Amino acid sequence: MSELKKPTDVNTSRRVVLGGALVAGAALAGKPLPLWAQEMQTILPPGVAPKVKGPLVFRNYDKEELDLAYEQSPWAPNQEDVRQRKVQNGAAARARLGDPRRIAYGPTEIEKFDLYSARQTGAPLNIFIHGGTWRSSDAASQAFLPEMFVDAGANFIALDFTNVNETNGNLLILADQVRRAVAWIYRHAASFDADPNELYVSGHSSGGHLAAVVLTTDWPDEHGLPMDIVKGGLFACGMYDLLPVSLSARNTYVNFTEEIIEALSPQRHLDKLVAPIIVANGSLETPDFQRQGQEFAAAVQAAGKPVKYLLGEGSNHFEIIETLGNPYGILGRAVLEQMKLTFA
Repeated sequence: MSELKKPTDVNTSRRVVLGGALVAGAALAGKPLPLWAQEMQTILPPGVAPKVKGPLVFRNYDKEELDLAYEQSPWAPNQEDVRQRKVQNGAAARARLGDPRRIAYGPTEIEKFDLYSARQTGAPLNIFIHGGTWRSSDAASQAFLPEMFVDAGANFIALDFTNVNETNGNLLILADQVRRAVAWIYRHAASFDADPNELYVSGHSSGGHLAAVVLTTDWPDEHGLPMDIVKGGLFACGMYDLLPVSLSARNTYVNFTEEIIEALSPQRHLDKLVAPIIVANGSLETPDFQRQGQEFAAAVQAAGKPVKYLLGEGSNHFEIIETLGNPYGILGRAVLEQMKLTFA
């Protein structure tokens, strides 16, 4: 099992990073947060002036601070530049790889995925679950990622699924779709020359949350499949306890019932986690996203299960996922190692 190490940081977010590690350790030991770690959780985005603190709603956050903690845009002023770069890189990759196969995994129009096939039969596959606050983005927008996987000898799948704007805020429907997609792919992998026994799942942001939901699924009970159909997972910038999220402005478009918070908080279902995982954050994303990743990784380690925590130094929430498509990037290198692949 990989040891969870406290990250070090040399940029302006150093206190955020070290605070995240300290918070994880305190939570693991059941101890109250030190005062400076509590202070770390009140850090505001660049350009947002300090203010008089309101009533606390979660730990040391007031409502405005918690809303900002679950809104990435103020922390990433270059978000639009990054989006355009992904579009350009995706178009270039599709020109080299060709258009993906579009395959249905369910009965509705959205229940399909893009398959970028490996250049040999019986290759492993990585299923990617996109982010977008559970309400935007799509499989086509992930075209900047698959080239590394294909060149390394793996299949790459980008899932499409519905969004919470179309489900009256019900996240259970999204969770059901991605689980059914993984089950369908496992059962039918041979039909597109992939190896069902080498299936991995990755996700970013709200997709990182859904990927963690997939890895904490009771496959025998819910789908009649072996418990270990997924051989490894990568969760980049995800959320693993929905309680603080439910107290933020995200509750204006997600219906966070007690049932949903309990059922879809992966940190509460570690007994079902059977595969090694990678948990990652960017050092420039919000303090509470970093806390979520640190505390989840610490909880997995405390449960005696294999986990590696990675911190993308100098990367914000939108930049770090670009490294998944780069064999020399922090996420690309880690997932190739997890899948036992060598980049050609």
